Amino acid sequence: MTDTVRLTRRELDVMSVLWRRGSATVAEVRDDLAHDLADDLAYPTVQTMLRVLEAKGYVGHTVEGRAFLFHALVAQDEAADSALARLVAKVYHGSRELLVSRLLADESISPDELRRIKRLLQKRLDEASR
Repeated sequence: MTDTVRLTRRELDVMSVLWRRGSATVAEVRDDLAHDLADDLAYPTVQTMLRVLEAKGYVGHTVEGRAFLFHALVAQDEAADSALARLVAKVYHGSRELLVSRLLADESISPDELRRIKRLLQKRLDEASR
């Protein structure tokens, strides 16, 4: 496993299927991608993507009969932390404050979400002041 998880958009789509399912065959990943993204990728394309992810150390497989069952070797939180760190560094010039203000500026955020965020911020402030 590497220190930084770097996934392309397509790789992230595939990993999302594996995180949700736990494990899946190439056909199952392909079907989920077609359903989730309305994108009908060819079986060999999905198979190649899984092999690339396996070569990177992000995916493993077991054999059941004639089928290969693929599973994530990297945790979803680990990939999210890595992607978030890259986003903050590259888009927001290292400023978490700019990222948070952008998220809060989203008019589709509900009052319930805002209250939950407020509680999280208060909890973090309380921890930081100890």
